[in-house]
Amino acid sequence: MNSKLGLSEQKIARARELAAAITEPVQAHITGHTTVTVERATLRMLGADGVNADEVPVPNLLVDAFSDRCAQGVARPYISTLLARDWTPADLNKAVADGCELGRVQPADDAAVRARAAELTGATFERIAQNVTTRNERMARYAANEKSPLLYLIVATGNIHEDVNQAQAAVQQGADIVAVIRATAQSLLDYVPHGATTEGFGGTYATQENFRIMRAALDEAGARQQRYVRLVNYCSGLCMPEIAAMGAFERLDMMLNDSMYGVLFRDINMYRTFVDQHFSRMINALADVVINTGEDNYLTTANAYEKAHTVLASQLINERFARSAGLPPRLIGLGHAFEIDPDMKNSFLYELAQAQMAREIFPELPLKYMPPTKFMSGDIFRSYAIQTMFNFASKATGQSIHLLGMLTEAIHTPFLHDRYLALENAEYVMNAMADLGGELEFKKDGLMVRRAEQVLDRTLEFLEQIATIGLFDAIEQGLFADISRSRTGGKGADGVVAKKDDYWNPVEDALKHALGLGA
Repeated sequence: MNSKLGLSEQKIARARELAAAITEPVQAHITGHTTVTVERATLRMLGADGVNADEVPVPNLLVDAFSDRCAQGVARPYISTLLARDWTPADLNKAVADGCELGRVQPADDAAVRARAAELTGATFERIAQNVTTRNERMARYAANEKSPLLYLIVATGNIHEDVNQAQAAVQQGADIVAVIRATAQSLLDYVPHGATTEGFGGTYATQENFRIMRAALDEAGARQQRYVRLVNYCSGLCMPEIAAMGAFERLDMMLNDSMYGVLFRDINMYRTFVDQHFSRMINALADVVINTGEDNYLTTANAYEKAHTVLASQLINERFARSAGLPPRLIGLGHAFEIDPDMKNSFLYELAQAQMAREIFPELPLKYMPPTKFMSGDIFRSYAIQTMFNFASKATGQSIHLLGMLTEAIHTPFLHDRYLALENAEYVMNAMADLGGELEFKKDGLMVRRAEQVLDRTLEFLEQIATIGLFDAIEQGLFADISRSRTGGKGADGVVAKKDDYWNPVEDALKHALGLGA
């Protein structure tokens, strides 16, 4: 794309070099460790599923049963159990759910274990590949009706069946993406609930059955509107890899996936969540799922003008982590937000400059632009005006994924008509200025160009600082979002396991092979 800001390509390249240097030692930690969640996700990819009478998931029960072998990988004892009893995964799921004590399983013949692992992994990968094919076929069928940016709406009733009603209404009104917000604090559960759910505070539980129900509903609504409607959920928190696997099984299209968000805003142990993030992103890459990162959240706790450079730094770090997990640029949806105090003089010019800066630094990436929330109030008319300015900035700078702002943001969970007004506003603005972005030029050495240069320069200084002290120390010192977290604290720390030399994970090996990441 043609640059309007004239940012230094040398500085941008240097920023990416620093991001690579920052992520390298973290990646070394990731390579040497597994977690209980990675092992549970591995079992799910090999066929483990279901719950017992107490609603404890079978993957959790299996990892507990094989807990002394996590450092070597639970795949071998799992498959040895199947071979010893001549069971299918469904047989084992039922037996474990019914309370069968597995006891100490003798390792089966290595060649037989590897052959069965290849068979199970191949069937799972084929299922996921078929979902990718189905998605691509439907997107091609409706390509003429694709909008830019894609309009993203949230549903969050707690009841998956009511969510379906609201989601289908949103599609009829023009939504291109529907996100089902998870129930409050689900990210802190170290297990994934099972089945369809009808109760949830602040959102609806992310379960595989809920994914299946919403996927079918959006396919139905999209067919009526002749559009492919994307489904979004959250594979963040303590069960990142498992939810990524379930999303791959049910053809989700986007996943909110960012370990930095979990560390900063959910106090999840940083060692745990960086390992979980890497494995989940490999699954997302295999399933052709667009990830969304959470840099926009930094600006809800830190000053959006003063700390804009922390957003860009985190985007560059997240981009590097994503590439290391096999995600191509088209699947890396970095987040940013329209959150500068609207009472600040020239606030809109700064917002426009920062949005354009993100677009030019990440030209191939599907950027997710988040609406103003921090300075919304009970004055719905002022809020509606601010959201209109946000819509203008998004279209003018060529954003990819546009999360619609609500005029009642500060008052209550949106009503259906609030969503209707948000869609109507966005569609009016974006149609009225459809080609304006291509007509705009920024004044050389003007306020917006200088602002973008300032943010890039501060980002370089910030990345140099992080490269010197390390990412974990930077998080401990509160350099992101003005929030400090201990490297040894946080939730889930006891679920991190150093791999032994004989660690074996056939799903991880197959993912690396499929994504060209090496053995």
